Amino acid sequence: MDTIANMLTSIRNAQAVKKETVKVPYSKFKSELAEVLNGLGFISAVGRGGKKEKKYLEITLKYNDGQGAISQLKRISKPGQRLYSGFADFRWPRGAILIVSTPKGLMTGEQAKKNKLGGELICLIS
Repeated sequence: MDTIANMLTSIRNAQAVKKETVKVPYSKFKSELAEVLNGLGFISAVGRGGKKEKKYLEITLKYNDGQGAISQLKRISKPGQRLYSGFADFRWPRGAILIVSTPKGLMTGEQAKKNKLGGELICLIS
């Protein structure tokens, strides 16, 4: 089961029905991904809640004039087929932002290219 794809789908579905917040099960990776999305301005806030066994992330979605800030959210690397790339080989569509898992943590494709870091291609967002 791909928990990252489940998180991205939960965000996409919640935004489609204009929900204000969405709760997803907590993991350190998902928390870091949500912080990157927050830093890019695609979501409003990220909070953590729950007790030991039932931790969750509460993601507050962002809307611009009734439209969701996220128009496309697509998982690239999947558990059945991991995709890795060196920084010189990063390719992504114009207008989209690539999120990459590098040895220095999650970052955008542009940041990874600037720091000359390759890694796993996580998702595309626009």
